[in-house]
Amino acid sequence: MEEQELISLSQKGDLQAFNRLVESYQSLVYNLSLRMLGDGSAAEDIAQETFIAAFRGINSFKGGNFKAWLLRIASNACIDQLRSRKRRPTTSLDSFIEETGDIFPSPEDPPEQIAISRETMRDIQRGLATLPEEQRLAILLSDVHGYSYEEIAEITKSSLGTVKSRLSRGRANLRDYLLQHSELLPQRFRYRE
Repeated sequence: MEEQELISLSQKGDLQAFNRLVESYQSLVYNLSLRMLGDGSAAEDIAQETFIAAFRGINSFKGGNFKAWLLRIASNACIDQLRSRKRRPTTSLDSFIEETGDIFPSPEDPPEQIAISRETMRDIQRGLATLPEEQRLAILLSDVHGYSYEEIAEITKSSLGTVKSRLSRGRANLRDYLLQHSELLPQRFRYRE
C-alpha cells in the first residue's frame, strides 16, 4: 500500500494502517530521539509519545510531507524533554554509546581504531549536549540524518535562513567545544600551531 493510502485509512480510524506507518518510521523517530536526548529509554518513551500523538492528531494532517510532520512531533517532544531536564538534570552518555554501536567501525578493524572511534563519538556527543536544542536538532537532521535545508525547515517549521543560521552557529559552537577539549580527540584531529 502507498503511504498516502495508509494515511487516509488511518484518518478513518484504521489501526492496522497506522501500525504500518509506525513500522515504516519507528527507527527514524527513535534514532533522532536518541541522538537528541542521549538516552535510550528516554528515546523509546519519546518515540512512543510521538506515535500516540500522531495517531490522535492524524486528522489534522492535511497532506504534504508525512515524514516531516512526524519528525516535527518527535523533535518538539525531545525539546520539551530537554527543557524539563534542565530543571532536573540527568543524562547518560554511556547508554548512547552502547545503543549506537552500529555507527562504529566494523569488528574487523584493529581494536585501537574501534576504541578511538568510540571515544571520538563520545566527545562529539558531549559537544552536541552543550548546544542549544534548536542548533543540536538542526545538526542532527542535516549531518546525521542527511536532510536538506528545505526539509529541515519543513520539519522544524522554520525559515530557510533560520535553518542555515542554526547550522552555522551549531557547527561553530561544536567546533569550539572540540578545540577547547582537544585533549579528548585523537591526535590526528588535534589543532596544530
